[in-house]
Amino acid sequence: TFSLGLNVCMSGSATSCEECLLISPSCAWCAQEEFGRARTLTSRCDLSQNLQKRGCEAHNIESPSSTTMVVKSEPLSSKGSGPTQYDVIQIMPQKISLNLRPGDQTSFEVQMRQVEDYPVDLYYLMDLSLSMKDDLDTIRNLGTKLADEMSKLTSNFRLGFGSFVDKNMSPFSYTATKYQDNPCNGYKLFPNCVPSFGFRHLLSLTDKVDRFNEEVQKQMVSRNRDAPEGGFDAILQAAVCKERIGWRKEAFHLLVFATDDVPHLALDGKLGGLVQPHDGECHMNEKNEYSGSTKMDYPSLALLGEKLAENNIYLIFAVTKRLYVIYKNFTALIPGTTVEILDQDSKNIIQLIVNAYNNIRSKVELTVWDQPEDLSLSFTATCQDGQPLPGLRKCADLKIGDTVSFNVSVDARGCPAPGTQQRFTIKPVGLKDRLEVSVDYRCACGCTDQTQANSSRCSSIGQYTCGTCRCDPGYLGARCECQEGEAGSMYLSACREAEGKQICNGRGECSCNQCLCYESEFGKIYGTFCECDDFSCARHKGILCSGHGECHCGECKCHAGYIGDNCNCSTDTSSCVSDDGKICSGRGSCVCGHCQCTEPGAFGDTCEKCPTCPDACGTKRECIECRLFDSGRLSDNQTCQRLCKDEIITVETLKTEDPNAVLCLYKTENECVMKFMYSEHANGMSVLTALKEPECGAAPDAMTVLLAVVGSVLLVGIVLLAIWKLVITVHDRREFARFQSARCRARYEMVRRMTVLFITVIYSALK
Repeated sequence: TFSLGLNVCMSGSATSCEECLLISPSCAWCAQEEFGRARTLTSRCDLSQNLQKRGCEAHNIESPSSTTMVVKSEPLSSKGSGPTQYDVIQIMPQKISLNLRPGDQTSFEVQMRQVEDYPVDLYYLMDLSLSMKDDLDTIRNLGTKLADEMSKLTSNFRLGFGSFVDKNMSPFSYTATKYQDNPCNGYKLFPNCVPSFGFRHLLSLTDKVDRFNEEVQKQMVSRNRDAPEGGFDAILQAAVCKERIGWRKEAFHLLVFATDDVPHLALDGKLGGLVQPHDGECHMNEKNEYSGSTKMDYPSLALLGEKLAENNIYLIFAVTKRLYVIYKNFTALIPGTTVEILDQDSKNIIQLIVNAYNNIRSKVELTVWDQPEDLSLSFTATCQDGQPLPGLRKCADLKIGDTVSFNVSVDARGCPAPGTQQRFTIKPVGLKDRLEVSVDYRCACGCTDQTQANSSRCSSIGQYTCGTCRCDPGYLGARCECQEGEAGSMYLSACREAEGKQICNGRGECSCNQCLCYESEFGKIYGTFCECDDFSCARHKGILCSGHGECHCGECKCHAGYIGDNCNCSTDTSSCVSDDGKICSGRGSCVCGHCQCTEPGAFGDTCEKCPTCPDACGTKRECIECRLFDSGRLSDNQTCQRLCKDEIITVETLKTEDPNAVLCLYKTENECVMKFMYSEHANGMSVLTALKEPECGAAPDAMTVLLAVVGSVLLVGIVLLAIWKLVITVHDRREFARFQSARCRARYEMVRRMTVLFITVIYSALK
C-alpha cells in the first residue's frame, strides 16, 4: 500500500499539518478523524495517493499547491508616438498575484515588445578637460545634424547638454592662487581656459536643436591636474536630477558620455580628504552646477548602475580606442550600458550615437527589483528563433516591433510570518514598463481553521485540530485519555519486552500502558512490543524472501516448492533432467533447481557436456552410428534426432592436433575401425568430426606368408654363416701374424750371434 523507495513525507515525522506541508511539496496531510490501524502511530503525512489507498477520503486530504493569477494584462502596443504615446505598453502582463507553497515551483510568462517610433531623450555629457578642445570644435553644430539623423528613427526627439571636468580641489585640479581664474596660466600651448568644475548642466532636454548649438558655441575647455576625470560624478547627477535634466517618463532615455580618459572611482576621493560616500541624491545649485563635488567621494559602480536602472537610462560610453577595454569592463558591471569608439576629434559622434541606439533597441533584458530573500527565480528566454534558452533573461539581434517571451519560474524556500505578503518587480532595462508581482504563501492548512478547544474528542482536556489531539500539559494518549505522573513509570515498564530493553524496542511509543508502533515506509511494524515487522527478512538479489515467500516477524515463510532462509531454493528437479532422462546426466546432483556437476570435466545446464568422461566416446558413438550410418541402438529416427543434436562434420582424413579434442575409436560389426574427434566449442556447442567411412584391412595371402617365413629362415642362416666366417678370418689372421713375428726374431738372433763371433775372431787375430 506504500509507494516504493524512500518516502520523504513519512520519514519527516511531522506531528502537524503545517509541519507536513513544509517537508516537501509532494506531501499531504489526512485530517480524517478515524484513520489508520489500531495500536499503530499512523503517519497522517504521506503522499496523497498513499493516504487514499490507506482509507483517507479525498475531501479530508490537505495538499495545497502553488497558483498564479494574472491581475492586469493589457495588450502590447505597436507604436510609441502619436495620441497614445502616454499609454504605450511594452511588457505584458502588468500585474500578477502568486500563491506559493514552499518548494512547489510555479511559473508565468512575460512578453516584451519594443514599439516603433518611441520618443527619445538624449543627453550629451561631454568631457571639457583640455585634451578635448578639438572635440568641442567638432560638435559645435552637432545638434542640427543629430536631430536630422534621429528623425529617421523617431518623430519625437529631444536633446540636452552638460559638461564635466573634475573636482576643483587638490590633488585633482590646480588650486594655487595663480590658477584660480585660469588653470592654463603659463601653459604655452593653450594659455586661456576656465576654472575646473565637477558637473555643469547647460541645456535641459528640448526639441529646439538650435539651442543645443548655441550652448555648445559658448563653451570653453578647462584644465585639471591628474589624468582621470570626474565623469562618474556627472553621470550620477544627470541620472538623478530628473526635473533639472527634463527626462520624460514616457521616453527612451539615452545618456551619451564622451571622454578621452579614464574616470575616478569610489575611494579616490580620499586622496583629497573626502571620506563621505556618495549618497546617490541630486545636488544641483541655482547655477545648475553639482554642489557636492568637493563634499562627497566619487560614486561606486554599483551605485551608478542602481541609479541608472532606477531612472531607466541607457548609458553610452563614447571613448577613444585606447580606453575601449576598460570601459567595456564597466559595461559588464552596469546593466543597460554600451561602449563605442570615439575618434580623437569626435568626428564620428553622430554615427556612433545612431549605432549605439540601434544596438540598444535590438536587445531586451529583464531585471528583478526587490526580490525577497526566500524566493528563487529562474528565467527561460524564447527569442525570435522560437527556441527556449534556459537561464537567460535577455534576447539580442531583434528588430523594433519584434515580440519575445520569457518564462519565469518562482520557488519559495520557506514560510515567513503568518500574513506576510511579499512583492517584487520585473522590468526591462531602460524602459519605464514593469511587471509587479505580489506573493502570498500557502503554509497553513484549511483544517486548522476548524480547530476545537477542549474538544470531547480529546477527553475535553485537549485541542482537536486536523484529525489529531493536542493534549493539555500532563496528559497523553491518542485521545488524551492518560495522565502523566506517578503512573508514568508503570506505563513505561509495561512497554518493555524485558528489563534493560528499549521501550517498544525503539520502534514505537508507550501510550497508556501499551506500545503504539511507528509506521514505516518499508512496511508494517507490529507486535506487543513492536518487535516484529514484515520487511527485515533475508533477501535474494534485493528481493524480500526472493519473491517466493512471506516475511513474518523477521523470518521467511516460503511458498510451496521453495526452501531456504531466503526462499531462493526451488525443490523442483524438472530443470535438471537431461535429454537421456537422467538427473544431471548422471554426472551431478540437482540443487535448488540447478545441476551441480560432480564428474571431473563435466559441464552444461544438465552436465551433458564432458569430453574427458570415461563414457563420453560411448555416448557419442551411438550418435555417429545413427546419424551417419543409420545403425545402432538409436537408429529410430525420432530418438536419434531428439538425443543427438551435436554438429557432425565428416572428413577424409582425421587431424588429431587439437589439444581440446578427444580421439574416439570403436570396432564396427564387419571388423572395421571407426574414428572420430569429440570437442566442445567456446559457444557451448558440441562438435563431432568423423571419418566418412570406417578404416577396413584385407585378409593375408597363404603363399605370401610361406615365402615370408622361408625367406626369414634363409636370411637368418646367411647372417649366422657370415658371422662364423668373420670369426674364423679374424682368428687366422691373428695366428699368421704371430708366426711372422717368431720368424723375424729367429733371423735377428742368428745375425746377432754371427756378428759377435766375427768380432771375437777379429779381436783374437789382432792380439
